Amino acid sequence: MIIEALIFIVGLAALSWSADRFVYGASALAANIGVSPMVIGLTIVAMGSSAPEIVVSATASLNNNPDTAVGNAIGSNITNIALVLGLTALFKPLMVSSSTVRREMPVLLLVTLLAVYFLFDRQLQFYEGVILIILFFVSIGGLTWLSLNTEKSDPLQVETEEELPRGVPMGRSIMWVIVG
Repeated sequence: MIIEALIFIVGLAALSWSADRFVYGASALAANIGVSPMVIGLTIVAMGSSAPEIVVSATASLNNNPDTAVGNAIGSNITNIALVLGLTALFKPLMVSSSTVRREMPVLLLVTLLAVYFLFDRQLQFYEGVILIILFFVSIGGLTWLSLNTEKSDPLQVETEEELPRGVPMGRSIMWVIVG
C-alpha cells in the first residue's frame, strides 16, 4: 500500500511538472510565431492535455470496454469543471469578464447536452461519434477564428498576453511542448 501511495505521489508530481513545462513551451511558441496565446490554448494545450484521456478511451474501446471509455470522458469533464475550477476558486476567486469565455460556455453546454442525448439510449452509434468529431473540429475552428478576431482589450486576452514568456528560443519552446 505504501509503494502504491509513493507511486501515486511521484506520478502526480511528474504530471504537474510536465503540464507546467508543456504550457510554458506552448506559450513561448505562441509568442515566437506571433499567434494569439488563446489560439494555442484552444488547440495545442487543449488537445495535448487531453491526449492521455484519448489513449485510455481508445484502448478501452478497442479492448471491448466501452463503459470505461465513456466513464473516462464523462469523469474527466466532471473533474475539470467541478474539481479544477472549484479548487482554483478556493485559492483565488475567479472574475470572468471575458467575452471569450462567454462565447465558449454555450458551445460547452451544447456539446454536453448533445452527448447526453446521444448516450440516453446507452449506446453511442458510429454516426453519433462522427457528429461529435465534426462538432469538435467546427468548435475549435470557430473558437480559434473568434479569438483571432477578439478585440485586444478583452481582459482574458490582455492577461494572457502579459503572462507570455518572452525571449525563449524557438527550439527550446518546441522541446518543452514535446517533453511536457
